[in-house]
Amino acid sequence: MSLGGQFDNTDRERVREAADIVRVIGEHIALKPKGREYVGLCPFHDDHSPSMGVVPHKQIYKCFSCGASGDVFTFVQRFLKMDFREALEYLAEKFQIKLAPQKSFAFRGAGPDGGPDGGEAPSVSRGDLFTASQAAAEFFRLILNHPEHGSAARGIIARRGISPEMQELFMLGASPARWDGLLLTLRNKGLSEQAFVDAALLKRRDDGSGSYDAFRNRVMFPIQDKAGRIVAFGARKIDEQDEPKYLNSAESRIFKKSGTLYGLTQASRAIQRERTALITEGYMDTIACHQGGFSNAVATLGTALTPEHAAELRRICETVILVFDGDQAGLRASDRAVEVFFSQPIDVRICTLASVTDAKDPDELLKREDGPETFRKALAASVDLLEYRFSRIRSRLEGAGTSALAKAIEDELATLVDLGLSELTPVRQALIIRRLAELARVDESVIRSAIPMGRGARPRRVPTGNDQPVTRTVLAAGALSAREHALGCILCDGSLWLAVPDYVKPAMAADHREEAIAVVAGAIARVAAEGRSPDLRTIMGEVAEDTAAVEAAVNLSQRVDEVTEHKPERLKAHWLECIRTIEKDLAIAHVRDPEEAQERPKVDVQTLQRQIQAVRARGPDSRVFPRRG
Repeated sequence: MSLGGQFDNTDRERVREAADIVRVIGEHIALKPKGREYVGLCPFHDDHSPSMGVVPHKQIYKCFSCGASGDVFTFVQRFLKMDFREALEYLAEKFQIKLAPQKSFAFRGAGPDGGPDGGEAPSVSRGDLFTASQAAAEFFRLILNHPEHGSAARGIIARRGISPEMQELFMLGASPARWDGLLLTLRNKGLSEQAFVDAALLKRRDDGSGSYDAFRNRVMFPIQDKAGRIVAFGARKIDEQDEPKYLNSAESRIFKKSGTLYGLTQASRAIQRERTALITEGYMDTIACHQGGFSNAVATLGTALTPEHAAELRRICETVILVFDGDQAGLRASDRAVEVFFSQPIDVRICTLASVTDAKDPDELLKREDGPETFRKALAASVDLLEYRFSRIRSRLEGAGTSALAKAIEDELATLVDLGLSELTPVRQALIIRRLAELARVDESVIRSAIPMGRGARPRRVPTGNDQPVTRTVLAAGALSAREHALGCILCDGSLWLAVPDYVKPAMAADHREEAIAVVAGAIARVAAEGRSPDLRTIMGEVAEDTAAVEAAVNLSQRVDEVTEHKPERLKAHWLECIRTIEKDLAIAHVRDPEEAQERPKVDVQTLQRQIQAVRARGPDSRVFPRRG
């Protein structure tokens, strides 16, 4: 929840110390070790080859393609779309750090409009919606375990064979068979109705007379976001007369169906471990898969696969298997899957249960004695997406003439070109062309001739799964000024600040081309004035609530690290060169601006040379007397 206000620096540093950035990022992105660092696909742009590095000994990350960078707080804020307080609380809970008590936020008000005594409703934050969703989940859980009100729901769960462990893992619950069960509970607790309305848990009556429960007499399936927070609910009817059979929460500020996969929180680690994700058609199928030992299963939420789903999955696995009941369902799924996954660096396979069993879905199959083994056979028999589609073409046109088959293959190639075949990386394109040639039973040159290289393909924007783009700093690429290089040197070695001449220090803080750089420069001066070392870790803590400043600090330090090849002696030499350039720039400014020259001490070339020699002589610590020449 978003509480606002200032945050205890001690809390912040305790959490930063405990929060392993590799573990935090690795829960959402597949990371591979590379020397002392880790690399993975950047989630902040359409990355097709790992370009984001995670540096454990510095506890930072940086994308060398788009420039997104920062520390563990920055990543959580941007990737999981949290404010700083939410990120702090999320990491504290994950790493079992107890935070200092904060003032409670205004989430009270028993009136029908959510305000105290029925007054004007306060503004509802995203944090309020998360709190409302969590409160609803706890209420539904209590109802499920209630001797009377949860009896019918427990009967359905028992008949479906869901184990107590799976009920706990997926936090199943039940909504009571009345219009005001949740409403009365939140009123008794003094919680805001408006937050529950905005979270799609309550609905307003058309005549304006109040609210009523959105879910009634149903088995409840909490839906979680990437951070594991409850954002919505799926609901299955208990009374067979009710319709529809399954119902999802309406979309809200914290819930978008197109970007959410049911069970991803529970499945993420298994997906990364096995490098494969199973996508089923519903909640019950996903739970049955987990119960049967296939814990890498997830489900879409009553929608077709979307580019957001693809972006989410390709960061944590290499293969996606779409599990469907019959051939017709598989064919429809393949049509959508080729649109969504074709341009993504991920392999897609189609598994149709009808080829190995008469069970209508994974839930039914996995309850049979030989179900898990049969399901493994079905997965092993899954077919590559392109092969599946071409085999369907041949089956559909069996007995047709050569012209009809050629036309169908040409149409399929045109579809793939339109989906970005000509825009794929050369290696991936070559592999796909070879595979297409094999499937179409023609020469590779024929396939290549059908691809309009550099033309014909429609421009495609591939979502990254983060609909709030990161504002790129100019520091991510391009030339840095001497002052920016000097700031980067100090972030790499805080002791270098001690050797900055006093008349140069004001120039280090003034007139920066980005506000974020100015914030970093100001933080360096402030920290140094307090007698602390203004190195990267300290400065990231100082500007922790400003994600742009954290990103600027990381980019400055990493750019200098690259130039100096992580060698202390090269860093000091580079720093001296930066100081020399800044001093020369100041001397030129004195000549060009006579009025400013009157306000600053006059510096001639000989004086500049003596000062440069003094800087070189005293080394990184200005408290050391210069050596005699």
